[in-house]
Amino acid sequence: MIRFFLASGAILAGLSVAFGAFATHALRAKLDDRALSIFETGARYQMYHAIALILIALFMSRVELSETLLTTSGIAFISGIILFSGSLYALSLSGVKILGAVAPLGGAGFLIGWACLVIAAFQWKP
Repeated sequence: MIRFFLASGAILAGLSVAFGAFATHALRAKLDDRALSIFETGARYQMYHAIALILIALFMSRVELSETLLTTSGIAFISGIILFSGSLYALSLSGVKILGAVAPLGGAGFLIGWACLVIAAFQWKP
């Protein structure tokens, strides 16, 4: 899982940079301010959680934390990125409002991931 989380984090971080640049250079003239802000929020949260995935990979390789909790956290972050950021990208580009209803599921994934990381930290015995 270490390699998977490290690679996933790096890929998702790189895509976040690409999406941010795409928003700034290609979408600014095509989307209204609200839609552009929604798209940029998706990119920002994708970057936060991509970095968290990289940190999880480092924790798994260097620190004696619960592997189960770290794995659950990483999977929750990936799910959150797909559901939260993905739905925001789709909403901003398509204008289909129902897609916004998916974002809270991704937000729940983010919260589950952070909760698992907190529990793992409190269980850690250095």
